[in-house]
Amino acid sequence: MTERTATMEKIISLCKRRGFVFPGSEIYGGLAGTWDYGPLGVELKNNIKKEFWRSMVYQRTDTVGLDAAILMNPKVWEASGHTAAFADPLVECKICHERFRADHQDEIEAHHELHKKKGEQPEFTEPRQFNLLVEAGLGSVEGEKMKVYLRGEITQGAHANFKNVLDSSWCKIPFGIVQIGKAFRNEITPGNFLFRSREFEQMELQYYVKPDEKESLRWFDYWKEERAKWYRELGISEDRLRFREHAPDERAHYARAAWDIEIDSPLGWKEVEGIHHRGDWDLSRHSTYSGVDISYYDEETKERYIPWVIETSGGIDRAFLFFIADAYREEPDKDGVRTFLKLNPKLASYKAAVFPLLANKPELIDRARKIYETLRGSFMVAWDDIGNIGKRYRRQDEIGTPFCVTIDYETLEDGTVTVRDRDSMRQERIKDIELAGYLREKLS
Repeated sequence: MTERTATMEKIISLCKRRGFVFPGSEIYGGLAGTWDYGPLGVELKNNIKKEFWRSMVYQRTDTVGLDAAILMNPKVWEASGHTAAFADPLVECKICHERFRADHQDEIEAHHELHKKKGEQPEFTEPRQFNLLVEAGLGSVEGEKMKVYLRGEITQGAHANFKNVLDSSWCKIPFGIVQIGKAFRNEITPGNFLFRSREFEQMELQYYVKPDEKESLRWFDYWKEERAKWYRELGISEDRLRFREHAPDERAHYARAAWDIEIDSPLGWKEVEGIHHRGDWDLSRHSTYSGVDISYYDEETKERYIPWVIETSGGIDRAFLFFIADAYREEPDKDGVRTFLKLNPKLASYKAAVFPLLANKPELIDRARKIYETLRGSFMVAWDDIGNIGKRYRRQDEIGTPFCVTIDYETLEDGTVTVRDRDSMRQERIKDIELAGYLREKLS
């Protein structure tokens, strides 16, 4: 077992043990490629979404938000090209019947080696096309249901609503539509924990610009750097983040440029977000297939045109995985090895934990409860009164809580509490009435 594999197994174990992520439908044997987010996981995931929305909508004047439906008219997927081309080449092992994408040679070679160690010589079937769209039946009468699809991406919801957004808002080119939402794919080989699953959540921007080569590439470069900066500001270290340009044979036929933001993790260098120059493919196709004119009239130039699209498309589940993997630490201390998540406090599930020094002293419990209830009005705060202080610190370190607040007898005398920092383990005493302001400043 490699060091990276061992680390990945530790992270997966921590995620389940501490209530971040559970296998989907586990009591029934699970369902491959599905995951459930536990009490701590849903908080971390929501914090990722909040930070994305804050940076992409609240802090900008050239974007608006949208939440399009998961179920859409099937013609949407004809226009986008998904029903005809959203497919991967599939091969199947003739010995164990496991399936692989034909273009994932590393996985095929690894599988080949496993059989060779058993003295077997595997053969694979010829590649077959495998459509990734998940079908559903809409209607209450069996045999008369309308075939629809669970969306394979959230992108098309923005383009199908381009005209609605224009007609109902102040937007002028250049502007963007931001979305967060679920998507579904018939992944042939779901795996690598949250990295490749059949149900996942995306965070996207569709940014509409003038159909001009120089202008569009300027925006493409801008958004490439802007999105990389977002990951760095939330904790991904500089040496674990890079750009990778798509090779000509992996780029969509309509794409004028395509780059991935990749992060180094126990899985190796893997894509977390794609930046794509989609040209006028989406809007022109939807205009043609719907019969609705969704061109843009530029009041300044008195021109009418189909805008070009710069897309940023990231996976929230992948970001979740990479933020945890990048934050995972093991450091020796006097009690052995301290495991902690060095998460950016903005992402941490709990912002602070409140401890009464002793769990059997009513006066300490009462004071600690008052402080806990006060903080809960502003932050997600944990209460922990089980075991000694050292064990409580260990538990909170492991889930990434940045600050622990201890209420002791000195608190009853002078109103000060002990605040312990997760990363440095330094402690300082501050007035309990100043605690909320202290935390707010540290978390900003």
